[in-house]
Amino acid sequence: MISVVIVGTGNVAQNLYQAFEKSNDVTIKQVIGRNREHLAFVKNNIAVSTTFNDIATADIYILAISDDAIKLVADNFKNTDGILAHTSGATSLEALKSAQRPGIFYPLQTFTKGKIISFYEIPICVEATNEDDLNLLKQLGETLSNTVVEIDSEQRKTLHVAAVFVNNFTNYMYTIGSEICEEHKINFKLLQPLIKETAAKLDTLTPLQAQTGPAKRGDQQTLHNHLQIIKDKHQRELYTLLSNSIKEKHGKKL
Repeated sequence: MISVVIVGTGNVAQNLYQAFEKSNDVTIKQVIGRNREHLAFVKNNIAVSTTFNDIATADIYILAISDDAIKLVADNFKNTDGILAHTSGATSLEALKSAQRPGIFYPLQTFTKGKIISFYEIPICVEATNEDDLNLLKQLGETLSNTVVEIDSEQRKTLHVAAVFVNNFTNYMYTIGSEICEEHKINFKLLQPLIKETAAKLDTLTPLQAQTGPAKRGDQQTLHNHLQIIKDKHQRELYTLLSNSIKEKHGKKL
């Protein structure tokens, strides 16, 4: 049985809490958060704390907190014996240099407030400074996911950049599409099968192979017509920038 303390009350912390609670191989010793009201999700008589004055003993301490807070909060754990691991994709192991046993436990997924998701297919990226700690982090990951991989800090930060493109930027495109639909009194849900099929193609094709649309075809008249429909200056600039990038990637004349 692996014992853990979770630090944080946000989306990642709450999802980890729910996942560990369901595991027969993990026991949650404590959840720490600054605001007691935000600790209301903790049940079953699990200890909670709003300070670092009485940190429970555990095998692994998980900092599921904002990137900017990691280094400062880590200083409170310099005298603990367990592994201190953060869940950030963009922060290096160096941020935990005050810890005796620093580590990384990074679930590669988007977490949204109020939505609890299964970890089974979520890749969990781990890193540590020695083999024993790495193996323990892998064991913890394997209690939740079928994909646990060792990735160093530079690889993880690069992976996080790629994740921003495929997730955050893509979702922003959905926002623009939704705004255009709303402006013209069209139901955005009509686009959802298209969104799902676009993602499903990647099970069998590379993103480059899956690309379709007027920019890839070099259909200048359609591109021109679309720009006449788009009224927002920022949206027009994005449309032109992305269309030119797609044309360049697929060898069409700009």
